[in-house]
Amino acid sequence: SAKKGADTPARLSDARLRLLNVIKTNQQISIKALKKIIPSASRLARLMAEDGLVEMVRRPVYRDPFGEPIEADISAPQLTAEQKKAVLEIRRGIEREKFETYLLHGVTASGKTEVYMRATADALERGKEALVLVPEIALISQTERCFRARFGNCVAVLHSGLTGGQRYDQWMRIRRKDVRVVIGARSAVFAPFDNIGVVIVDEEDDDSYKQESGLRYNGRDLAIVRAKYAGAVALLGSATPSLSTYHNCLGEKFQRLVLPNRVRKQVLPAVTIVDLKKKEDRSRDVWFFSDELKEAMKTTLDRGEQALLFLNRRGYASFPMCARCGSAFRCKNCDVTLTYHQKANAYRCHYCGFSRSATSACEVCGSDRIILLGLGTEKVENALKKLFPKARVDRMDRDTTSKKGALLKHLKAIRKGSVDIVVGTQMVAKGHHFPGITLVGIVCADTSLNFPDFRAAERAFQHLSQVTGRAGRGDQPGRVILQTYNPEHFCILTASDQDYDGFYEKEIPFRKDLGYPPFTRLIQLIFLADEQKKSFAGASLVGNAARKLRGVDGTLRKEITVLGPVYAPLSRLKRKYRCQLLLKGSTSGSLHAMVEKLLKETQKDLRKAGVKMIVDVDPVCML
Repeated sequence: SAKKGADTPARLSDARLRLLNVIKTNQQISIKALKKIIPSASRLARLMAEDGLVEMVRRPVYRDPFGEPIEADISAPQLTAEQKKAVLEIRRGIEREKFETYLLHGVTASGKTEVYMRATADALERGKEALVLVPEIALISQTERCFRARFGNCVAVLHSGLTGGQRYDQWMRIRRKDVRVVIGARSAVFAPFDNIGVVIVDEEDDDSYKQESGLRYNGRDLAIVRAKYAGAVALLGSATPSLSTYHNCLGEKFQRLVLPNRVRKQVLPAVTIVDLKKKEDRSRDVWFFSDELKEAMKTTLDRGEQALLFLNRRGYASFPMCARCGSAFRCKNCDVTLTYHQKANAYRCHYCGFSRSATSACEVCGSDRIILLGLGTEKVENALKKLFPKARVDRMDRDTTSKKGALLKHLKAIRKGSVDIVVGTQMVAKGHHFPGITLVGIVCADTSLNFPDFRAAERAFQHLSQVTGRAGRGDQPGRVILQTYNPEHFCILTASDQDYDGFYEKEIPFRKDLGYPPFTRLIQLIFLADEQKKSFAGASLVGNAARKLRGVDGTLRKEITVLGPVYAPLSRLKRKYRCQLLLKGSTSGSLHAMVEKLLKETQKDLRKAGVKMIVDVDPVCML
């Protein structure tokens, strides 16, 4: 600030005079803000402070993590009959101040967010706090905007996209009780609240709630535990709940609240299933677009409406291969093929980040004749620009949204109508409200279906149902073109009808027959080593010890099954070879007891052998 009573010397350099005028105009201003106007402000201000012209003080500055100002909107919309019923039931739970878990099972666009906000208001009215978890940063901005418009400055956000300073400021606001609502990703479950009334988990089925490195935990499960210890209500919401959560409702462990209709009475989008086995013509440049999808896109653009194309695979081509010897370009650190990224003109590993120039010749035969096989969002984007040169195409995946502020920029452009066609991965498949999108094209519905994981069908159903729900959320009806090589698969058929109960009835017998969750609990043991034989030897050591424990303990023999060891589907990642053991148990207690004994018996030998064992309780990723 300009120092009171200080005379301005008759002779000041232009830079100093300009600096003094800026300070006088603003009364007080941070050095950071000054440097945006005058690059040398830091040095000049220090010299002028020594001359007594300005005063420099250290003061804590709040770092605003919110994207933009929000207009207050305290007028809550009128509830549907189903919403009223759900709100009333949750309110009763909050008033009882007794732990209860509810599943809010609502179709896409059924108004789940409004129910969350009503539950939050009920908790605040009783002097309680509300914790709201959202699976991905991509969804936090939309949720945060709704809550800030309703509840104002008593809302804080916590997620990894904040700077260290912003995160610290938000944490301290919570500690000082300046805020009573926290919205964040999975780590927000640790927010320092001590009087919680409701814990809300939106899109509870999302795999992003699982922390896969370091301290492994599931944010959804911890949220339920946190509500239990606080004597609060846990409210889980989804259009496609996990089979385990739905199973808990049928077993009356959780209470299910249903929103069967869209809030504005819009009909669910009409879905056309296209059999790619009959339609695909590899001789065409855009073989991955059926005639039905191209015609639907043309009609949508002619009407001035927006389209969304979904493909859960980023990059340009997922399988670069030598045309002479047939060798694939593989990562030097991982047992996976590299993906070609056209914009960067590089082959990249999506697991460890390894990259090599696309001008590289084949390492096996030296040929520079490289064929780019497979499909990714980048190739789809390029094809769209050729097919519809006047259309404004925007690609949303991890490559285009990794820079700070980029994600909000993309979302804002879509909502403003500055984009005609959106191409995206699963980050655009759920949670977003884009009223202008009337057409959804699912480029290949089989990418999620063909994974070596017992949950593959469940994940595929969730992705397809959720992305289908992005269409027709505004004034115009929606339409979906679903392209697949498996048009008769029950997952495809039930997802196209948004028939969750039908999917559950088809999938649950497989889980029961094979002894997988929700009928059992799992612990996955992963063994990492610099050499493949060391990794397998470590897994064998623990596997033998586990079978020996089963043999001498009748309870463990009855309750636990040991599967493996086997090489992991991703047998090498980040230069570490990987093997797996899978423990199935009828109760978590017996599994934990066995793992505790295994750790005591084998940890010393594993360390000597240079093998690291990772214990993953209730694993989400089986790769």
